[in-house]
Amino acid sequence: MARDERGVTAQSEDFAAWYNEVVFKAGLVDRGPAKGTMVIRPYGYRLWEQLQSELDRRIKDTGHENAYFPLLIPESYLGREAEHVEGFSPELAVVTHAGGKELEEPLVVRPTSETIIGEMMSKWIGSHRDLPLLLNQWANVVRWELRPRMFLRTTEFLWQEGHTAHADEADARRETMLCLGIYHEVARDLAAMPVIAGEKTPGERFAGAVATYTIEGMMRDGRALQSGTSHYLGTNFARAFDIRYTSEAGRDELCHTTSWGMSTRMIGGIIMTHGDDKGLVFPPRLAPYQVVIVPITRGDNTAVEQAADDLARRLRAAGVRTHVDARPQLTPGFKYNEWELRGVPIRLELGPRDLEAGTAMMVKRLGGDGKQAIPIDSPPTAMPEILDRFQTFLLTRATEFRDAHTHTVDTWDDFTTAVSTGWALALHCGTTSCEDDIKSHTTATPRCIPLDGDPATGPCIRCGSPSAYGKRVIFGRAY
Repeated sequence: MARDERGVTAQSEDFAAWYNEVVFKAGLVDRGPAKGTMVIRPYGYRLWEQLQSELDRRIKDTGHENAYFPLLIPESYLGREAEHVEGFSPELAVVTHAGGKELEEPLVVRPTSETIIGEMMSKWIGSHRDLPLLLNQWANVVRWELRPRMFLRTTEFLWQEGHTAHADEADARRETMLCLGIYHEVARDLAAMPVIAGEKTPGERFAGAVATYTIEGMMRDGRALQSGTSHYLGTNFARAFDIRYTSEAGRDELCHTTSWGMSTRMIGGIIMTHGDDKGLVFPPRLAPYQVVIVPITRGDNTAVEQAADDLARRLRAAGVRTHVDARPQLTPGFKYNEWELRGVPIRLELGPRDLEAGTAMMVKRLGGDGKQAIPIDSPPTAMPEILDRFQTFLLTRATEFRDAHTHTVDTWDDFTTAVSTGWALALHCGTTSCEDDIKSHTTATPRCIPLDGDPATGPCIRCGSPSAYGKRVIFGRAY
């Protein structure tokens, strides 16, 4: 199996092995002691903090408020919405003993919080004046995973989950699409992921939802990753948890509710959208370090170290996240390779000769032409634009890859070929039985009905029945 000098499996040889190796070797995660759990190491958590802070700001800017709800949920709460509990039942972790005694009622470790938040909404909402109620929670959730993979599917993971209540369907649906738009913006503008926004088919909906919307990204092995979802729940949870309000006309009405979430799975998406055989490639707007300075010293080179520290200080003052790698026990070459593996967008090398010449050597992680000498005084003013160009380069590169691996198909043979390497845009009858048949033959599933898809009708790609959605559906193998 092909490996580079740092022992990372080539993507073309085994993409899953490449992913598994790079997340550990780059210092993003470690395995937790309980099966399927992960420890997010500081470098990985800095990436999550960047994403979290940007997403949190956008959520608050649209009028939502953060709150926190209990981790443990009475088992009876989940049973109030039958479709919801059925959908999550195989993934639940349940506490049956506490304080040395068996509990009278088992407690579920939250897989999601619609039920507990619905219970609170029923207490807090009485009048139309209390609406809309716009809540968000940053939390951990537990969903038991039989085949865990770091960031993508772990027993415990981190996320935000928004939960809102509205007076009518129109307002709730506007909220659903607003939050989908936030996710689309975050994925495109911050993570440089050219995701497709669309609606899930009935067979792929969130348990208990009336409609589920998603953003789907294509990874560099052609597979899809569901990167954020937004659900219109109708009055299903309001009826189960008695979430009601008195209208202006004095009538007792059920609220319409929504929920929406984005998780640490996005980190996996960033890794698989941009990484290469050298390791990670981080988009500058989310990178833990946007610039790493490597001082090249032999013996006592205090002047070089001081110059590196001064350059870092000026870059930080310009808003650039900068790190100086001054570890004396490691060679410059080792550091170069390590920071390539760890995905830093820009590396600046500074040695005695560079200092004499008044320059630093700049190396871009991707899309550059080797080393480039730049005046040592220029980085603080030039670097923001350099990083913006790198961000744009990554988005363009990922978009071109997605488009090259997406094919419009009208025959079953073309469909199977398309989903073996990427996505197929195909007509579909919309039945769950047909989706199951397609999955059994190809492992591909309907990822979404694109919101901006062109009108199209005709026979289903698999069964030949009339297509259901008035446009083509994206099918692909998925994580």
